[in-house]
Amino acid sequence: MGRWTQYDEDDYRLPEGMKRIGYDSDSGRYYFRNSGGSVWQGPEGAEFGEMTKVSELPTSLSGSSSQRRSEDLEAAPRRAEGYQPLDNDPVNPMARSNAPGFNADYRSLFPFFLIIAVVLLLIWRLILSPGLAPTPKWCPEGAVVYTVQPGDNCWEIARIHGCPFERFKELNQKLQCDHLMPGSSVCLPDTTR
Repeated sequence: MGRWTQYDEDDYRLPEGMKRIGYDSDSGRYYFRNSGGSVWQGPEGAEFGEMTKVSELPTSLSGSSSQRRSEDLEAAPRRAEGYQPLDNDPVNPMARSNAPGFNADYRSLFPFFLIIAVVLLLIWRLILSPGLAPTPKWCPEGAVVYTVQPGDNCWEIARIHGCPFERFKELNQKLQCDHLMPGSSVCLPDTTR
């Protein structure tokens, strides 16, 4: 059987018409109100037990509003940190609203959204951006790029494209013909003009 059962609820354990209205931490007692409006206190240090009738609530639990009398102070704290403000607290008056704002719901999700944004920016930077950048000019004006095929050498490329070998070497000054790799690029004079 689980740790919680319906037998732990106030409706089952308290006499009919009784409702728990608060807890006084100074005395260690729970306070209850019956349907007639009279106030009862439980035994010290126990949640349930023999109750005794009292004339009034302690000052930490007494409130002027009827709403406060009807609600369970323990079960529904008004503030986010879980503490109920005192009525007679001069530093923090009860006038300010304790209702959570619309943005409070998203504060716990902000780190998750931040991680998603960082991942999307990395994808954009590493995958999409290199393809969007213009290709750098390999060849000077009046020349075209040729991709080296397997089995090509400098002399054959120049001869097939009708270019003198000296002109080929001028266009590709840093090219080492001994280490020509398939897939690399070389410049050739544009013969279509």
